[in-house]
Amino acid sequence: MRNSNFGFPRVLPTSSASAEPSPKRRRIGEATDPPPEMREEALERLRGVVRDSAGKHLYTSAIFLADKVAAATGDPGDVYMLAQALFLGRQFRRALHLLNNSRLLRDLRFRFLAAKCLEELKEWHQCLLMLGDAKVDEHGNVLDHDVGSDIYFDKDAEDHEINIKSALCFLRGKAYEALDNRDLARQWYKAAVKADPLCYEAIECLVDNYMLTCEEEVELLSSLQFGEEDGWLSAFYSCLVTKHEKEYLVEAKFKELEQEACSISSSSSGETMKNNIDVLVCKAEYYHQSGEYQKCFKLTSSLLERDPFHLKCTLVHLATAMELGHCNDLYLLACNLVKDYPQKALSWFAVGCYYYCIKKYDQARRYFGKATGLDGAFPPAWIGTGIAYAAQEEGDQAMAAFRTAARLFPGCHLPTLYMGMQYVRMHNFKLAEQFFTQAKSICPSDPLIHNELGVVAYNMKEYRKAVQLFELTLDHTSSSLNEMWEPTLVNLGHALRKLK
Repeated sequence: MRNSNFGFPRVLPTSSASAEPSPKRRRIGEATDPPPEMREEALERLRGVVRDSAGKHLYTSAIFLADKVAAATGDPGDVYMLAQALFLGRQFRRALHLLNNSRLLRDLRFRFLAAKCLEELKEWHQCLLMLGDAKVDEHGNVLDHDVGSDIYFDKDAEDHEINIKSALCFLRGKAYEALDNRDLARQWYKAAVKADPLCYEAIECLVDNYMLTCEEEVELLSSLQFGEEDGWLSAFYSCLVTKHEKEYLVEAKFKELEQEACSISSSSSGETMKNNIDVLVCKAEYYHQSGEYQKCFKLTSSLLERDPFHLKCTLVHLATAMELGHCNDLYLLACNLVKDYPQKALSWFAVGCYYYCIKKYDQARRYFGKATGLDGAFPPAWIGTGIAYAAQEEGDQAMAAFRTAARLFPGCHLPTLYMGMQYVRMHNFKLAEQFFTQAKSICPSDPLIHNELGVVAYNMKEYRKAVQLFELTLDHTSSSLNEMWEPTLVNLGHALRKLK
């Protein structure tokens, strides 16, 4: 029989008859209860350790300690802390179970965290149910919803937090976008940024995914209510949406951003903001849109030396390198991206750019297709697919890709513009004009649209109109003309010749 004493000698129990009376011995832990303030001090220390463990990414420790604090107090704040630790430790089912059993889901923060768990589990319909009933109009105004409450948390912290209602609106937008309801997604993203302009994710989704036309972007920005200290943010958002404006307007926006940055901190902060990568990427996008590819490539190259993993800058760098025919740069960048980010659409888009640059269009289409397979909402890959088909004179397939892009990204005028170019190649000028006009309604300040309308007018023998459109094109370009606009000057010359 197995010895249950683990090798220690047996100790016979003392006879009760022979035992002398002795004072009652207290077990460890049976001392007089500490005063309540001492218990609270110990609990507060544990809460601090939980926060520190989460900050150091020691999620198992955070979960273990948070569980003990929540068990000791039952306080809603401690239950929320445990749920947060479980979420950070990627134990989404367990966190969701805890929140559902807490009976505290009327509190917006509990509900939001439960919905975030469902987001991670890709249960989008359940996520929307958790967020509650709500309606929003086309302008991003929430009409009615279950307001809920945030009664368990410190109201004094709200000044330095993003509004919880903004986060709820943004998550609704993500859920609708995942369910391929891009109209409702757009409306909820607008609601999110209206609820709190500091919710940058919302404005990024709207701008980068081309959910708004240029006019709608300006209208949205004018409706936002920025705090007195957030003037720099308003200026930055303006820079985001003025890529197709005239040069002096764009430069004025960047100057305003530098001035606003100076007003919030030390005298040197304007210089710091001027050299901020996000701001300079904005400027690089403007250079690319205006056809100043050499200037853009020089800027993005220097930015990638500072931050090689800034993906937004990488995208602009890729597009510019392809325009300049820098095949070696594309090859090296594509190799690095595939190694570092094999699951990102951008990586395979880069591979497609390389093959397009060396005129292997079949291979380019293959990798553009792989990019759209990884992320169906990645605009450059859809447009790249259409351009690759067009390069092989496969007009029907090119038009199909451009139509898909136009449907997915209603705020992007390029698919509509390229469809018009396809009709010009087919000598269907009336239909081409309709598409160019539609592209102009989306982005009226892009000079390339005016050039294409001028080409249509020229081919329809409307030479005076063509001259006006070509002159308008040159008026919208930067002060220093580059080689991109050489065809426009040639077109203008031919149109003027026809008038004589």
